Amino acid sequence: MRFAPLVIAATSVALVSPLAAQAQDRPQAQSPAQSHPHKPGHGTPAAPGVSVPGGRYEHPVSVKFKAERGVTVRYTLDGTTPTRDSHAFRSGHPLRITKDTNVTAVAFRGNKAGVPVSYGYLIKTREKPLAKLVVMSDVHIGSHATADKKYESFFDTIGSIFPKPDAILSNGDMINDNGDGKGPDHKIVSEIFQANLARKGMTGTQLLISNGNHDASLGAIRAGYPKAWFPDSGGGYYESKVKGLPVLTVNTETYNSSTAQRTWLKERLTAITGDPANAGKPVLVQGHRPTTGTTMDGQQAANPLLAEDLSAFPQAILFSGHSHLNINDDRSIHQRDFTSVNDGSMSYIEIDHGYQMVTDEGLANRFESPTAQALFVEVYKNRTEIARVNMAADKHDIYTGGQWSANWQPPYASAGTLSGDTWTVRLKGSTSQEIKRNFRYTAAERNTVAPKFTTRKPLKDVRDAKGGTALRIAQAKDDQMVHHYNVDITDASTGASVVSSKVLSDFYFTPRPNTLDIPVPGAVKGHRYVARVVAVDAYGNASPAASLTFRK
Repeated sequence: MRFAPLVIAATSVALVSPLAAQAQDRPQAQSPAQSHPHKPGHGTPAAPGVSVPGGRYEHPVSVKFKAERGVTVRYTLDGTTPTRDSHAFRSGHPLRITKDTNVTAVAFRGNKAGVPVSYGYLIKTREKPLAKLVVMSDVHIGSHATADKKYESFFDTIGSIFPKPDAILSNGDMINDNGDGKGPDHKIVSEIFQANLARKGMTGTQLLISNGNHDASLGAIRAGYPKAWFPDSGGGYYESKVKGLPVLTVNTETYNSSTAQRTWLKERLTAITGDPANAGKPVLVQGHRPTTGTTMDGQQAANPLLAEDLSAFPQAILFSGHSHLNINDDRSIHQRDFTSVNDGSMSYIEIDHGYQMVTDEGLANRFESPTAQALFVEVYKNRTEIARVNMAADKHDIYTGGQWSANWQPPYASAGTLSGDTWTVRLKGSTSQEIKRNFRYTAAERNTVAPKFTTRKPLKDVRDAKGGTALRIAQAKDDQMVHHYNVDITDASTGASVVSSKVLSDFYFTPRPNTLDIPVPGAVKGHRYVARVVAVDAYGNASPAASLTFRK
């Protein structure tokens, strides 16, 4: 079953985070649509629906918008927020979607704009994959109250892409134990997952779990789930087959110190890759913590011996979580001696530290966002395709009313959208060296295209919502994504630096905002200010500077 169009902004209740263990539950907030209901034809228009739901298709699709009478639907196909200048949908002229696309629409009535809603379309051919797997991690479930509706939405999204996935790999941190006795929470996770597997008719889907640092103990995992979900023999590591495809689960909490586990992994990889029947096929490996020198420039990595042991096996594709680092960033896939893939997080995502976000309260030090993401993996005879999908990527500050909360509740206006282009891993070659020479996600192949500002005047001084002075940045464009902006604002009247910040571009939200307003604190009437802004992508490629001189 494909998910129905979702049109309302989400609301929130609190979730205890590993990084905010003392956060308390708070009452659910109402979304604007809930707190300000309107009749059709009056007030703010409702978000448009679509004639063809988002999801995975084996052919191009033609999409029409469904909206109230008297409104104009405007849309984008590049992940940005539609404006009054965006393309207007014309009745009788459906959109023809022929490639992977996020479609975002806003209904306009006069000078009133509705809430944006986005739909993700994965366009495939009729070629059938050998296996279809969902890879997720860091679900951090602690109660039915905060997780039941959320995971109904998440499984609806899974079903819109893979109605019957062959397997779901849940790569550690199913719960949020911090040495505080939460091991029994695994039974809550099991109940939620089993209920949704049954509800969606995924009775043949394998569930394979790895051990994470917040999972209490191996005993707690074994006690919480069916044996088939965690079929280890005592050390938290095991081998499975998914449609004949070998899947090896490692225990990254003990890998470096476990001679038995290291021996087992190398022996199994040697046997599997040495079998001529497996030539050119991947061996999927899941382990909670990333290994050193791989994804996201090695951030939050551990277990250097795992990288050493995998280095002889270029057919290995290692999936890891733990860091919560987002999968929008193309550094989330890495190849050198083998392939490593960061699988994001189902609870909240992180961004590199040392940046600021634009919030309702101004610039704030943030490295977390309540975005939830997973990977959808399709293994074919000659390649493995890895699609990056948002379970929820609506724009919210993870601190709301001063309280940390990652558990925004559905409906989500971004469920099933794509968080980046699909990665394709090809294992071409008859020897290890030949396979490695054909790797494409290597340090040598890193993107070198810099962002660019595409508007004639990308900077403008404006009044913010509180009546203060702000610098408005019209977002730059990039072939992958703009990661952040280096923003410097100087009071030319005194020579003092007013703002010097690396401001994130909100790339982890869908849709992305078209502009960012940077507050100018303490702006003095009559003073002259000089702003200089550089757009930077995830690899450090930087645009030419945009500049503006203005007076308060």
